[in-house]
Amino acid sequence: MSKKFQIVHYLNQFFGQIGGEDKADIPPRLEEGPVGPGAALNNAIGEDAEIVNTIICGDTYFNENLEESKAKIKEMLDKVKPDLLIAGPAFNAGRYGVACGTVAEIAKEEMGIDVVSGIYPENPGYEMYRQYAYFVETSDSAAGMRSAIPNMAKIVKSYIDKDGELGSPDEEGYMPRGVRKNLFVEERGSSRAVKMLIDKLEKNEFETEYPMPVFDRVEIAEPVKNLSDAKIALVTSGGIVPKGNPDHIESSSASKYGEYSLEGVMDLTEESHETAHGGYDPVYANLDPDRVLPVDVMRDLEKEGVIGELHNKFYATVGNGTSVANAKSYAAEIAEKLVADGVQAVILTST
Repeated sequence: MSKKFQIVHYLNQFFGQIGGEDKADIPPRLEEGPVGPGAALNNAIGEDAEIVNTIICGDTYFNENLEESKAKIKEMLDKVKPDLLIAGPAFNAGRYGVACGTVAEIAKEEMGIDVVSGIYPENPGYEMYRQYAYFVETSDSAAGMRSAIPNMAKIVKSYIDKDGELGSPDEEGYMPRGVRKNLFVEERGSSRAVKMLIDKLEKNEFETEYPMPVFDRVEIAEPVKNLSDAKIALVTSGGIVPKGNPDHIESSSASKYGEYSLEGVMDLTEESHETAHGGYDPVYANLDPDRVLPVDVMRDLEKEGVIGELHNKFYATVGNGTSVANAKSYAAEIAEKLVADGVQAVILTST
């Protein structure tokens, strides 16, 4: 190869080594060469390609100034004119994942530049933007960087070797994109379908050619017949916890939930409670935690006889980046406890 394959890498402020949440408001900037995890990626992709530039943008800035960010990043890509864009990996960071997906959409849809990225399957960025990038599956946190880098590099090298004509997700190792392609095969579709049907009826193993999505089916609960006699509980994914966060619930990708007493508590104050939630400005939630967990309003409704009583415990976790599997597990445990305590209804609040 006479000329190295040129790649631009997109990172947020944290992986771009500028700072954490305090630097999440930085606008897009263009740096020379690889930065942060880009150095490892640059080594892993081999001698035929190189990361020539890195675009870094704060997650908060990107999401709060979307059109301006998109225009600026498009301008940068147009200036460099790379052969490929790498975004992330974003793991399970929601804002970062959406930003990587949006940048992929700009590159692919508007400029014809293919994109390789890494993301946790439950990150909303994957579902929203999977058709615009070759997303490699990662773990839910940056602890999985060591496996994410070689897996992404493998896709990049395959892309270069095959002149951009990658095979199927199963062949190459990226997640399904929801893109259907016509293929010529020896056996016609009707014959293949009949064989699959026979295998299914005979309980033999078979592999469908078009996997169907799996949707949760949640039965609608019966309405509360008489609120004035009902015990109501408060549950939140907004991270409201007693001051000091005694259970050390993580600000992102929470691995636990907390159970806290409301016995004798009429109002949540700045002195008594705070939010453990990351990913948004916590100032207003910390000034008055009732804004996220409305204990004061519930006490008023209790006094007025609108509800029978407010349950003397509340449950809290952090929704930011928390996996669906963990959230389901917490919900099942919390629901069991609430039923045992005679709770008839729950008010679930978020950020």
